[in-house]
Amino acid sequence: SPHLPMLSSTASSGLLAACILALVAVPALSFTPAPVLSVPRGIRTRAACGPVMVVDKKDSYKITSLPGDGIGPEIMAAAKVACEAVAKKQGFEITFTDALIGGAALDAKNDPFPDETLKQMQASDSVLLAAIGGPKWDGNPRELRPETGLLKMRKSLGLFANLRPAVVLPQLVDASTLRPEVVSGVDIMVVRELTGDVYFGEPKGITEKDGERFGYNNMCYKESEVRRIAKVAMDIAMKRGKKVCSVDKANVLDVSQLWRDVVIETQKADYPEIDLSHMYVDNAAMQLIRNPKQFDVMVTGNIFGDILSDEASMLVGSLGMLPSASVGDPAGPGVFEPCHGSAPDIAGTDKANPLATILSAAMMFRYDLNRPEAADALEAAVSQVLDDKIFTGDLAGDGPSIGCKQMGEEVAKRI
Repeated sequence: SPHLPMLSSTASSGLLAACILALVAVPALSFTPAPVLSVPRGIRTRAACGPVMVVDKKDSYKITSLPGDGIGPEIMAAAKVACEAVAKKQGFEITFTDALIGGAALDAKNDPFPDETLKQMQASDSVLLAAIGGPKWDGNPRELRPETGLLKMRKSLGLFANLRPAVVLPQLVDASTLRPEVVSGVDIMVVRELTGDVYFGEPKGITEKDGERFGYNNMCYKESEVRRIAKVAMDIAMKRGKKVCSVDKANVLDVSQLWRDVVIETQKADYPEIDLSHMYVDNAAMQLIRNPKQFDVMVTGNIFGDILSDEASMLVGSLGMLPSASVGDPAGPGVFEPCHGSAPDIAGTDKANPLATILSAAMMFRYDLNRPEAADALEAAVSQVLDDKIFTGDLAGDGPSIGCKQMGEEVAKRI
Protein backbone atom coordinates (compact mmCIF):
# COMPACT_ATOMS: atom_id res chain seq x y z
CA SER A 1 0.00 0.00 0.00
CA PRO A 2 1.30 3.48 -0.73
CA HIS A 3 -0.17 4.62 2.60
CA LEU A 4 1.74 2.34 4.97
CA PRO A 5 3.83 4.23 7.54
CA MET A 6 7.54 4.58 7.15
CA LEU A 7 9.90 2.45 9.19
CA SER A 8 12.88 4.17 10.71
CA SER A 9 16.41 2.83 10.46
CA THR A 10 16.82 3.87 14.10
CA ALA A 11 13.93 1.71 15.22
CA SER A 12 14.45 -1.27 17.51
CA SER A 13 16.79 -4.00 16.39
CA GLY A 14 13.82 -6.32 15.91
CA LEU A 15 12.70 -4.35 12.88
CA LEU A 16 14.74 -6.04 10.19
CA ALA A 17 12.05 -4.86 7.81
CA ALA A 18 13.84 -1.52 7.92
CA CYS A 19 16.22 -2.85 5.29
CA ILE A 20 13.45 -2.34 2.79
CA LEU A 21 11.96 0.70 4.44
CA ALA A 22 11.97 2.89 1.37
CA LEU A 23 9.70 0.47 -0.42
CA VAL A 24 7.12 0.36 2.33
CA ALA A 25 5.77 3.79 1.54
CA VAL A 26 6.23 4.13 -2.21
CA PRO A 27 3.37 6.18 -3.64
CA ALA A 28 1.44 5.33 -6.76
CA LEU A 29 3.38 6.00 -9.93
CA SER A 30 2.46 6.14 -13.56
CA PHE A 31 4.80 3.95 -15.57
CA THR A 32 5.34 3.83 -19.29
CA PRO A 33 5.95 0.20 -20.31
CA ALA A 34 9.33 -0.60 -21.81
CA PRO A 35 9.24 -0.40 -25.59
CA VAL A 36 10.23 -4.05 -25.93
CA LEU A 37 7.70 -6.20 -24.11
CA SER A 38 6.54 -9.72 -24.62
CA VAL A 39 4.30 -9.87 -21.54
CA PRO A 40 0.79 -10.93 -22.57
CA ARG A 41 -1.98 -8.92 -20.95
CA GLY A 42 -4.81 -10.41 -18.99
CA ILE A 43 -2.98 -13.37 -17.44
CA ARG A 44 -3.48 -11.93 -13.98
CA THR A 45 -5.29 -9.09 -12.32
CA ARG A 46 -2.74 -6.67 -10.96
CA ALA A 47 -3.02 -3.26 -9.40
CA ALA A 48 -0.19 -0.90 -10.25
CA CYS A 49 0.99 0.54 -6.94
CA GLY A 50 4.09 2.54 -7.59
CA PRO A 51 6.84 0.12 -8.55
CA VAL A 52 4.80 -2.53 -6.77
CA MET A 53 2.68 -4.94 -8.80
CA VAL A 54 0.15 -6.54 -6.51
CA VAL A 55 -1.73 -9.70 -7.44
CA ASP A 56 -5.23 -9.93 -6.00
CA LYS A 57 -5.05 -11.66 -2.62
CA LYS A 58 -5.97 -15.33 -2.96
CA ASP A 59 -5.59 -18.74 -1.34
CA SER A 60 -2.83 -20.12 -3.55
CA TYR A 61 0.07 -18.68 -5.51
CA LYS A 62 2.29 -19.95 -8.30
CA ILE A 63 5.90 -18.87 -8.04
CA THR A 64 8.59 -19.40 -10.64
CA SER A 65 11.80 -20.20 -8.78
CA LEU A 66 15.09 -19.67 -10.60
CA PRO A 67 17.86 -21.39 -8.59
CA GLY A 68 20.46 -20.56 -11.23
CA ASP A 69 24.12 -21.24 -10.60
CA GLY A 70 26.77 -21.49 -7.89
CA ILE A 71 25.23 -21.14 -4.45
CA GLY A 72 21.84 -20.46 -6.07
CA PRO A 73 20.29 -23.90 -5.50
CA GLU A 74 21.36 -23.88 -1.83
CA ILE A 75 19.99 -20.45 -0.95
CA MET A 76 16.82 -21.11 -2.96
CA ALA A 77 16.21 -24.34 -1.02
CA ALA A 78 16.61 -22.48 2.27
CA ALA A 79 14.24 -19.73 1.13
CA LYS A 80 11.61 -22.28 0.09
CA VAL A 81 11.69 -23.85 3.55
CA ALA A 82 10.99 -20.47 5.14
CA CYS A 83 8.29 -19.55 2.59
CA GLU A 84 6.49 -22.84 2.97
CA ALA A 85 6.57 -22.46 6.75
CA VAL A 86 4.92 -19.05 6.63
CA ALA A 87 2.33 -20.21 4.08
CA LYS A 88 1.38 -23.17 6.28
CA LYS A 89 1.22 -20.98 9.38
CA GLN A 90 -1.04 -18.43 7.71
CA GLY A 91 -3.29 -20.81 5.82
CA PHE A 92 -2.50 -20.34 2.15
CA GLU A 93 -0.68 -22.39 -0.44
CA ILE A 94 2.47 -21.52 -2.33
CA THR A 95 3.78 -23.67 -5.15
CA PHE A 96 7.31 -23.24 -6.43
CA THR A 97 8.15 -24.45 -9.92
CA ASP A 98 11.80 -24.36 -10.88
CA ALA A 99 12.89 -23.01 -14.24
CA LEU A 100 16.24 -22.62 -15.95
CA ILE A 101 18.28 -19.45 -16.33
CA GLY A 102 21.95 -18.59 -16.65
CA GLY A 103 24.61 -21.27 -16.70
CA ALA A 104 22.18 -24.04 -15.74
CA ALA A 105 20.07 -23.15 -18.77
CA LEU A 106 23.15 -23.08 -20.99
CA ASP A 107 24.13 -26.57 -19.85
CA ALA A 108 20.65 -27.96 -20.41
CA LYS A 109 19.35 -25.94 -23.37
CA ASN A 110 22.33 -24.03 -24.80
CA ASP A 111 20.32 -20.86 -24.12
CA PRO A 112 20.79 -18.61 -21.05
CA PHE A 113 17.08 -17.67 -21.00
CA PRO A 114 14.96 -20.31 -22.78
CA ASP A 115 11.54 -19.42 -24.17
CA GLU A 116 9.89 -21.92 -21.84
CA THR A 117 11.31 -20.06 -18.83
CA LEU A 118 9.84 -16.78 -20.06
CA LYS A 119 6.45 -18.41 -20.66
CA GLN A 120 6.46 -19.95 -17.19
CA MET A 121 7.35 -16.61 -15.61
CA GLN A 122 4.56 -14.85 -17.49
CA ALA A 123 2.05 -17.37 -16.17
CA SER A 124 3.27 -17.01 -12.56
CA ASP A 125 2.20 -14.72 -9.79
CA SER A 126 5.80 -13.76 -9.05
CA VAL A 127 9.42 -14.78 -9.58
CA LEU A 128 12.14 -15.55 -7.03
CA LEU A 129 15.67 -15.62 -8.43
CA ALA A 130 18.75 -16.86 -6.55
CA ALA A 131 21.99 -16.22 -8.46
CA ILE A 132 23.58 -16.77 -11.87
CA GLY A 133 27.01 -16.96 -13.45
CA GLY A 134 30.40 -18.51 -12.84
CA PRO A 135 33.83 -19.00 -14.40
CA LYS A 136 32.67 -22.13 -16.23
CA TRP A 137 30.90 -19.99 -18.83
CA ASP A 138 33.18 -16.93 -18.91
CA GLY A 139 34.84 -18.06 -22.13
CA ASN A 140 31.56 -18.46 -24.02
CA PRO A 141 30.54 -16.11 -26.80
CA ARG A 142 28.60 -13.13 -25.44
CA GLU A 143 25.22 -14.51 -26.50
CA LEU A 144 25.93 -17.73 -24.60
CA ARG A 145 26.86 -16.27 -21.24
CA PRO A 146 24.65 -16.43 -18.12
CA GLU A 147 24.49 -12.66 -17.77
CA THR A 148 22.98 -12.36 -21.24
CA GLY A 149 20.04 -14.40 -19.98
CA LEU A 150 19.56 -12.00 -17.08
CA LEU A 151 19.52 -8.99 -19.39
CA LYS A 152 17.07 -10.70 -21.73
CA MET A 153 14.78 -11.50 -18.82
CA ARG A 154 14.70 -7.88 -17.65
CA LYS A 155 14.00 -6.56 -21.12
CA SER A 156 11.35 -9.18 -21.92
CA LEU A 157 9.41 -8.47 -18.73
CA GLY A 158 9.83 -4.70 -18.83
CA LEU A 159 11.67 -4.59 -15.50
CA PHE A 160 13.14 -1.12 -15.82
CA ALA A 161 13.55 -0.17 -12.13
CA ASN A 162 15.84 -1.92 -9.67
CA LEU A 163 15.42 -0.90 -6.04
CA ARG A 164 18.29 -1.72 -3.70
CA PRO A 165 18.13 -0.57 -0.08
CA ALA A 166 21.25 -0.35 2.05
CA VAL A 167 20.39 0.05 5.73
CA VAL A 168 22.87 -0.72 8.47
CA LEU A 169 21.05 -2.71 11.14
CA PRO A 170 22.06 -2.40 14.81
CA GLN A 171 22.84 -6.14 15.02
CA LEU A 172 25.33 -5.87 12.16
CA VAL A 173 27.15 -2.57 12.71
CA ASP A 174 30.33 -4.44 13.61
CA ALA A 175 30.11 -6.59 10.46
CA SER A 176 30.99 -3.65 8.22
CA THR A 177 34.62 -3.14 7.25
CA LEU A 178 34.14 0.58 7.94
CA ARG A 179 34.19 2.15 11.39
CA PRO A 180 30.91 2.01 13.32
CA GLU A 181 30.68 5.81 13.51
CA VAL A 182 30.82 5.96 9.70
CA VAL A 183 28.14 3.36 8.97
CA SER A 184 25.83 3.49 11.98
CA GLY A 185 22.53 4.97 10.84
CA VAL A 186 23.20 4.56 7.11
CA ASP A 187 19.91 4.40 5.22
CA ILE A 188 20.24 4.61 1.42
CA MET A 189 17.98 3.58 -1.42
CA VAL A 190 19.75 3.12 -4.76
CA VAL A 191 17.35 3.36 -7.69
CA ARG A 192 19.01 1.88 -10.76
CA GLU A 193 17.66 2.04 -14.30
CA LEU A 194 17.69 -1.52 -15.57
CA THR A 195 16.80 -1.83 -19.27
CA GLY A 196 18.85 0.85 -21.02
CA ASP A 197 22.40 2.22 -21.04
CA VAL A 198 25.53 0.52 -22.32
CA TYR A 199 24.25 -2.98 -21.54
CA PHE A 200 21.54 -2.64 -24.18
CA GLY A 201 22.86 0.05 -26.53
CA GLU A 202 23.24 -0.71 -30.22
CA PRO A 203 25.37 -1.19 -32.22
CA LYS A 204 27.85 -3.26 -30.26
CA GLY A 205 30.39 -5.94 -30.98
CA ILE A 206 34.00 -6.81 -31.75
CA THR A 207 35.34 -6.29 -35.25
CA GLU A 208 38.53 -5.47 -37.16
CA LYS A 209 39.67 -1.87 -37.54
CA ASP A 210 43.01 -0.57 -38.78
CA GLY A 211 44.46 -4.05 -38.69
CA GLU A 212 43.54 -4.89 -35.10
CA ARG A 213 40.56 -6.02 -33.07
CA PHE A 214 38.15 -3.28 -32.11
CA GLY A 215 35.44 -3.60 -29.46
CA TYR A 216 32.58 -1.17 -28.99
CA ASN A 217 29.39 -0.62 -27.02
CA ASN A 218 26.98 2.30 -27.00
CA MET A 219 25.76 4.07 -23.88
CA CYS A 220 22.29 5.16 -24.95
CA TYR A 221 19.23 6.62 -23.23
CA LYS A 222 15.98 8.01 -24.52
CA GLU A 223 14.45 10.98 -22.75
CA SER A 224 11.41 8.92 -21.74
CA GLU A 225 13.59 6.24 -20.14
CA VAL A 226 15.37 8.81 -18.00
CA ARG A 227 12.15 10.55 -17.00
CA ARG A 228 10.38 7.40 -15.81
CA ILE A 229 13.25 6.26 -13.58
CA ALA A 230 13.64 9.80 -12.23
CA LYS A 231 9.97 9.73 -11.27
CA VAL A 232 10.44 6.43 -9.45
CA ALA A 233 13.32 7.87 -7.43
CA MET A 234 11.55 11.12 -6.62
CA ASP A 235 8.32 9.42 -5.62
CA ILE A 236 10.29 7.23 -3.23
CA ALA A 237 12.14 10.28 -1.90
CA MET A 238 8.85 12.07 -1.20
CA LYS A 239 8.16 9.45 1.47
CA ARG A 240 11.67 9.60 2.89
CA GLY A 241 13.88 12.67 3.33
CA LYS A 242 12.91 14.40 0.07
CA LYS A 243 16.53 14.24 -1.08
CA VAL A 244 17.69 12.77 -4.39
CA CYS A 245 21.25 12.58 -5.64
CA SER A 246 21.43 11.90 -9.36
CA VAL A 247 24.70 10.26 -10.38
CA ASP A 248 26.13 10.71 -13.87
CA LYS A 249 29.29 11.60 -15.78
CA ALA A 250 28.00 14.72 -17.50
CA ASN A 251 31.42 16.35 -17.63
CA VAL A 252 32.53 13.96 -20.37
CA LEU A 253 29.53 11.95 -21.62
CA ASP A 254 26.79 13.40 -23.84
CA VAL A 255 24.34 10.72 -22.71
CA SER A 256 24.98 11.79 -19.10
CA GLN A 257 24.28 15.40 -20.03
CA LEU A 258 20.90 14.32 -21.39
CA TRP A 259 20.36 12.33 -18.19
CA ARG A 260 21.11 15.37 -16.02
CA ASP A 261 18.97 17.71 -18.13
CA VAL A 262 15.93 15.39 -17.99
CA VAL A 263 16.29 14.77 -14.25
CA ILE A 264 16.39 18.53 -13.63
CA GLU A 265 13.36 19.09 -15.88
CA THR A 266 11.43 16.35 -14.07
CA GLN A 267 12.21 17.78 -10.65
CA LYS A 268 11.26 21.32 -11.62
CA ALA A 269 8.02 20.28 -13.30
CA ASP A 270 6.68 17.69 -10.86
CA TYR A 271 8.73 17.62 -7.65
CA PRO A 272 9.58 21.14 -6.47
CA GLU A 273 9.79 19.84 -2.87
CA ILE A 274 12.69 17.54 -3.73
CA ASP A 275 16.19 18.64 -2.82
CA LEU A 276 17.97 17.50 -5.99
CA SER A 277 21.74 17.27 -6.22
CA HIS A 278 24.10 15.86 -8.82
CA MET A 279 27.35 13.99 -8.45
CA TYR A 280 29.82 12.54 -10.92
CA VAL A 281 30.06 8.78 -10.58
CA ASP A 282 33.74 8.70 -9.58
CA ASN A 283 33.09 11.16 -6.75
CA ALA A 284 29.96 9.24 -5.73
CA ALA A 285 31.99 6.05 -5.39
CA MET A 286 34.40 7.86 -3.09
CA GLN A 287 31.69 9.63 -1.06
CA LEU A 288 29.83 6.36 -0.40
CA ILE A 289 32.87 5.25 1.59
CA ARG A 290 33.89 8.62 3.00
CA ASN A 291 30.49 9.85 4.20
CA PRO A 292 27.63 7.49 3.29
CA LYS A 293 25.12 9.17 5.60
CA GLN A 294 24.96 12.19 3.28
CA PHE A 295 22.84 10.11 0.85
CA ASP A 296 19.15 9.29 1.00
CA VAL A 297 17.90 8.29 -2.46
CA MET A 298 20.42 7.85 -5.27
CA VAL A 299 19.25 7.49 -8.87
CA THR A 300 21.53 6.51 -11.71
CA GLY A 301 21.85 4.62 -14.96
CA ASN A 302 22.37 0.93 -15.50
CA ILE A 303 26.14 0.53 -15.44
CA PHE A 304 26.80 3.15 -12.76
CA GLY A 305 24.00 1.70 -10.67
CA ASP A 306 25.35 -1.80 -11.07
CA ILE A 307 28.61 -0.73 -9.46
CA LEU A 308 27.37 1.77 -6.88
CA SER A 309 24.56 -0.42 -5.55
CA ASP A 310 27.05 -3.21 -4.80
CA GLU A 311 29.33 -0.71 -3.09
CA ALA A 312 26.44 0.68 -1.04
CA SER A 313 25.37 -2.83 -0.14
CA MET A 314 28.75 -3.60 1.38
CA LEU A 315 28.37 -0.73 3.84
CA VAL A 316 26.04 -3.12 5.67
CA GLY A 317 28.81 -5.68 6.10
CA SER A 318 27.64 -8.48 3.83
CA LEU A 319 25.90 -8.76 0.50
CA GLY A 320 24.32 -11.86 2.01
CA MET A 321 21.86 -9.65 3.91
CA LEU A 322 20.38 -7.46 1.19
CA PRO A 323 17.34 -8.09 -0.99
CA SER A 324 16.28 -6.28 -4.13
CA ALA A 325 13.26 -5.85 -6.36
CA SER A 326 13.19 -5.48 -10.14
CA VAL A 327 9.86 -4.08 -11.24
CA GLY A 328 8.20 -2.17 -14.05
CA ASP A 329 5.22 -3.25 -16.09
CA PRO A 330 2.29 -4.11 -13.76
CA ALA A 331 0.90 -6.63 -16.27
CA GLY A 332 3.72 -9.04 -15.50
CA PRO A 333 5.45 -10.41 -12.42
CA GLY A 334 8.22 -8.70 -10.55
CA VAL A 335 11.52 -10.47 -10.00
CA PHE A 336 12.90 -10.57 -6.48
CA GLU A 337 16.50 -11.53 -5.87
CA PRO A 338 19.40 -11.08 -3.46
CA CYS A 339 21.98 -8.45 -4.33
CA HIS A 340 24.90 -10.87 -4.23
CA GLY A 341 26.30 -13.08 -6.96
CA SER A 342 26.67 -16.83 -7.35
CA ALA A 343 29.84 -17.20 -5.21
CA PRO A 344 31.11 -20.27 -7.09
CA ASP A 345 34.07 -20.56 -4.73
CA ILE A 346 31.76 -21.71 -1.91
CA ALA A 347 29.10 -23.47 -3.98
CA GLY A 348 28.17 -26.84 -2.55
CA THR A 349 29.89 -26.23 0.79
CA ASP A 350 26.80 -25.11 2.76
CA LYS A 351 28.58 -21.86 3.66
CA ALA A 352 26.28 -19.44 1.84
CA ASN A 353 24.08 -16.93 3.66
CA PRO A 354 20.44 -17.38 2.52
CA LEU A 355 19.00 -14.42 4.43
CA ALA A 356 19.07 -12.01 1.48
CA THR A 357 17.07 -14.54 -0.53
CA ILE A 358 14.61 -15.02 2.32
CA LEU A 359 14.23 -11.26 2.64
CA SER A 360 13.74 -11.02 -1.12
CA ALA A 361 10.92 -13.53 -0.69
CA ALA A 362 9.46 -11.26 2.00
CA MET A 363 9.51 -8.39 -0.49
CA MET A 364 7.75 -10.67 -2.97
CA PHE A 365 5.00 -11.43 -0.46
CA ARG A 366 4.51 -7.77 0.34
CA TYR A 367 4.83 -6.15 -3.05
CA ASP A 368 3.77 -8.79 -5.57
CA LEU A 369 1.45 -11.20 -3.74
CA ASN A 370 -0.57 -8.91 -1.46
CA ARG A 371 0.45 -10.89 1.63
CA PRO A 372 2.04 -8.27 3.90
CA GLU A 373 1.43 -10.40 6.99
CA ALA A 374 3.61 -13.14 5.48
CA ALA A 375 6.31 -10.60 4.76
CA ASP A 376 6.12 -9.36 8.35
CA ALA A 377 6.49 -12.91 9.65
CA LEU A 378 9.55 -13.66 7.51
CA GLU A 379 11.25 -10.39 8.42
CA ALA A 380 10.51 -10.86 12.11
CA ALA A 381 11.91 -14.39 11.99
CA VAL A 382 15.12 -13.22 10.34
CA SER A 383 15.43 -10.44 12.90
CA GLN A 384 14.96 -12.95 15.72
CA VAL A 385 17.68 -15.18 14.29
CA LEU A 386 20.09 -12.23 14.36
CA ASP A 387 18.99 -11.20 17.85
CA ASP A 388 19.72 -14.78 18.94
CA LYS A 389 23.24 -14.34 17.49
CA ILE A 390 22.82 -17.13 14.97
CA PHE A 391 25.05 -16.27 12.04
CA THR A 392 26.45 -17.76 8.87
CA GLY A 393 30.18 -17.46 8.38
CA ASP A 394 30.08 -14.12 6.55
CA LEU A 395 28.49 -12.48 9.62
CA ALA A 396 30.04 -14.45 12.47
CA GLY A 397 33.55 -13.05 12.36
CA ASP A 398 35.61 -15.18 14.74
CA GLY A 399 32.51 -16.50 16.47
CA PRO A 400 30.52 -19.69 15.88
CA SER A 401 28.54 -20.05 12.66
CA ILE A 402 25.99 -22.31 11.02
CA GLY A 403 25.43 -23.44 7.44
CA CYS A 404 23.01 -22.36 4.76
CA LYS A 405 20.57 -25.24 5.21
CA GLN A 406 20.38 -24.80 8.97
CA MET A 407 19.86 -21.06 8.62
CA GLY A 408 16.75 -21.69 6.52
CA GLU A 409 15.51 -24.08 9.18
CA GLU A 410 16.25 -21.63 12.00
CA VAL A 411 14.19 -18.94 10.26
CA ALA A 412 11.36 -21.42 9.69
CA LYS A 413 11.36 -22.41 13.38
CA ARG A 414 10.78 -18.78 14.40
CA ILE A 415 7.74 -18.24 12.17
